[in-house]
Amino acid sequence: MRRGSIVRITIYGVIAGTLASVVAVLVPWLPTSASEEMDRIEFTFWFTTVICIGIFAIVAAAIAYSVLKFRAADDDERDGPPIHGHTGLEIVWTAIPAVLVTAISIVSAVVLAKNDDVGGNPLRIAVTAQQFAWKFEYPDETTSGSLVLPLDQPVKLTLRSLDVIHSFWVPEFGQKSDAVPGIETTLTITPTRIGSYSVVCTELCGLGHATMRAQVQVMSRADYEAFLEREASGGGEPSGDDGEAVFASAGCGGCHAFEPAGTDAAVGPSLDELEGGEEFIRESIVDPNAVLAQGYQGGVMPNTYDKSLTDEQLDALVQYLSDGQGG
Repeated sequence: MRRGSIVRITIYGVIAGTLASVVAVLVPWLPTSASEEMDRIEFTFWFTTVICIGIFAIVAAAIAYSVLKFRAADDDERDGPPIHGHTGLEIVWTAIPAVLVTAISIVSAVVLAKNDDVGGNPLRIAVTAQQFAWKFEYPDETTSGSLVLPLDQPVKLTLRSLDVIHSFWVPEFGQKSDAVPGIETTLTITPTRIGSYSVVCTELCGLGHATMRAQVQVMSRADYEAFLEREASGGGEPSGDDGEAVFASAGCGGCHAFEPAGTDAAVGPSLDELEGGEEFIRESIVDPNAVLAQGYQGGVMPNTYDKSLTDEQLDALVQYLSDGQGG
């Protein structure tokens, strides 16, 4: 190949690689990392991206050079000369991709192993998923509808589901795991940035799937200890006499409109004008398919609230809904 041809191919490759690099760098493909695990996932992403940009540049350069150098004239309808292949070239374009794919596999395997390694003394938090809410239980048996984590502390989440398959994901943490009925799954997170984030369910779990969210707070160790003390003293998520907190933590507002709670969802019927007293409200919570509101189908609302709520919480929720009738 002549020197001029090599120069042109190089120029085409540099142009293609530069354009691809600009797209890769300027577009925010990933959320801002807030955990050690996400940092490793980002490294894998960029390791693979650099390889892909290099391959793209070479292929684009070869295509551009071939199109410009070997294009036939408009009136040339002759067949091209036969090509019998080139053994050395075939070995090269087989061996190099094999090496690159192997390198990506090794890096990915190392990152997966490190991201699953929680160390010897992690903070353990139990996560319970149900349509359409999350509940978090801390080591001192404190429960909350939001996830609070101390900065730079490895955390092992144990996930379970009371009904269907859900999937726990905080985009800034990178890690994701399904919550599957009948088995326990785990997830490791080591937060590295103080702030507020959102838990997202990424497994289609019913009509209220899009509303299945929970807040995550990453705070200093001192603030985390203070949070646990407040929760233990009854200053946080739902106690047996706080119906409004139970309504929020159970995810009721994700499917129902209820004016006292400031919710306007329409997945399920409005709770502002319920016909019937407290017994009807209780039955509708624990056995939602017993009486169906006109225009709504059965099998949508979870029937696990008698298991996920204590008797005191259920009583408080029933009283809260009953008191809120008529606005």
